[in-house]
Amino acid sequence: MQLTLVVPELVWPEPDDRETFDALACPGLNTLIARSRLQRRAPQSFEATLGDAFGLAGNVPWAAFRVLGEKQAPTPSAGDPCWLCADPVHLHLHQEKLILADAGSLDIGSDEALEITAELNRQFADIGTFHVASADRWYLQLAGETDLGHFDVPPLSVVAGRRLDRQLPATPQARHLRQLLNEVQMVLYGQPANERREAAGRATINSLWLWGAGVRPAAGTGAGTGDFAGVWGEDVLTCGLGKAFGVPTRALPDDLGALLAQAPAGSRQLLVIDALQRPVQYEDADAYRNELARLDARWFAPLQKALAGGRIKRLRLEASTAYATLAWESGRGEQWQLWRRPRPLAATAQALAREGDG
Repeated sequence: MQLTLVVPELVWPEPDDRETFDALACPGLNTLIARSRLQRRAPQSFEATLGDAFGLAGNVPWAAFRVLGEKQAPTPSAGDPCWLCADPVHLHLHQEKLILADAGSLDIGSDEALEITAELNRQFADIGTFHVASADRWYLQLAGETDLGHFDVPPLSVVAGRRLDRQLPATPQARHLRQLLNEVQMVLYGQPANERREAAGRATINSLWLWGAGVRPAAGTGAGTGDFAGVWGEDVLTCGLGKAFGVPTRALPDDLGALLAQAPAGSRQLLVIDALQRPVQYEDADAYRNELARLDARWFAPLQKALAGGRIKRLRLEASTAYATLAWESGRGEQWQLWRRPRPLAATAQALAREGDG
């Protein structure tokens, strides 16, 4: 079996944070990467790293792919109007900086989501249609044949919990979207659902993050599938990409043993584990340590042994991080290079930071 494993935010982004790094227990990961060949590229989003695995590049229509992975949203097809992710967020000022909190921290109820989008659809029916796939994932399907050109808004994963410099590109094609967003924010301000949230001391839904604009290309055009026989993950975009390219997609197994029991021997599999992404976005060191220890026990340590024992022929471990986009590649031979001694993850982070500065 050949396995590509995508783990966004694998390495804690603060190399000098001794309190976090000193408490980490990940011997399996440390051994695995010490005996692998490292490639590094410029930092990019988790979505772009996932897109690389599917042969996608350039102005990728993430919204059209993501909505395809939803269970309760319209299914786009080639030739559909332009789709955008219109995810509900809360913007607030902190030390004169505008900070974005995504829906994962807002605890939005399904009734609230439906109530708000119903009003948005009443107010902006000429612009398009808002859809609720889940309480924290909304979409906007634009009316007509709108062309937004190069829509360079970063994915929500890049800005969640972080400072914002801008919300939409200052391009002529996006002018009407900037006007729409201003009007949406005014509508949200007076929404009864938000008034109830404010009265209860909860953060309001005061804006949308519009990203991933585009039309899904026709099947079989513009990208390859990486020749994967299977895709495994919980992330909706992962499921949507698998479906778009006709690759069987299944829920993430509990551990490597479960994957090996279910996946055909000799096949090529893509596995996406995003458990570390949210702890890093919101600087939750305790959650990061706990999740990394769990992943080490269930995945990284068993992977190192499976590689050394020949049960897995090749492994490519991909990680979008603050340091760089990292890829460790290994096979059985590398894992028997015993002179390549593992080092603490803190030392790896510091080396990555030094190389980035260089």
